[in-house]
Amino acid sequence: MARCKKITFDTRHLPGLFDEMLRQEEQDASAQPERKTSATRGRPRRAAGLSGGETDPEPIQLPDNIEPLTSTRPVAALRFISFGSGSSGNCSYLGNDRFGILIDAGVDPTKVYDELERNSIDIRTIGGIILTHDHGDHVRYAYTIVRRNRHIRIYCTPATINGMLRRHNISRRIKDYHQPIFKEFPFHLSDFVITPFEVSHDGSDNVGFFISAGQHKFVVATDMGVVTERADFYIRQANHLMIEANYDLNMLLNGRYPEYLKARIMAAKGHMDNEATASYLKEIYTPSLRNVFLCHLSHDNNTPDIALAAIHRALRSLDIETGDGSGSIESRNAPIQISALPRFESTGVIVLRMP
Repeated sequence: MARCKKITFDTRHLPGLFDEMLRQEEQDASAQPERKTSATRGRPRRAAGLSGGETDPEPIQLPDNIEPLTSTRPVAALRFISFGSGSSGNCSYLGNDRFGILIDAGVDPTKVYDELERNSIDIRTIGGIILTHDHGDHVRYAYTIVRRNRHIRIYCTPATINGMLRRHNISRRIKDYHQPIFKEFPFHLSDFVITPFEVSHDGSDNVGFFISAGQHKFVVATDMGVVTERADFYIRQANHLMIEANYDLNMLLNGRYPEYLKARIMAAKGHMDNEATASYLKEIYTPSLRNVFLCHLSHDNNTPDIALAAIHRALRSLDIETGDGSGSIESRNAPIQISALPRFESTGVIVLRMP
């Protein structure tokens, strides 16, 4: 049986599938007049004296009147499943009674298939995988899934798929399943209208997603060190929000990680800590925000109890009653449900409804 040969040389400088396209975009951009940028709104407070050696990214200034394209087809309820969330692997499902998508593909497909079957979701109703960035815990199994399910397409930016091929031992045949997407350009998938937007992280290219389905507005904002201006713009419109609360600052500072890794995590292109996420949610809360899913919790530097306590404490300081997402009698009447996505386990189906 043929075996894959292990790559033993530096692949970062190999040509990518879309290098020429990206080079042309850069030339076009450099030929345009320089555009002024403004300070980032909604940026979480950073602890004084902590620096990861990164400078804050310059936000892209877009006209204030750019609004996301939204879906008009009625959608009574959405179904959400997280198959795993954390540095070991990220993948989730979002769909309705006739169509669905996967968000990232970093969890063993066998587990994904089993969970879908257990919840009576036909894999043939899943039309696409949308990828946030090219880190292995988000893309590791993308090609494995589409190779077995050839009706599924992979939606990510050209720079992301280039990064995947440089960073990982992924078949170049993945290009046969790739549909390029671009930040701030909405695209349709059945009942969903999906708008990618810029987030601050250290992947080759990094996006969050604003997903509109009828009245529902679901926002994916994972793997980001600060809240960029455009991320803030979309998050404020969310009814259902998946946002990272990666680490507890004290646990990280006093933990076993080497200093360079601590600095990378705390950098503007790293991850958000519990208190930063809590402070931001307190700032942007409105009654239209119904569900918050805390994602990408660190196994070594966080716990669900610590992360949830920070969020509950911040919102209750505004006299906002918070539920725990369990559906219990005590919590289900709260105006907002807060839950932490498990690192390794599936959540089962969570039904998202609007009033």
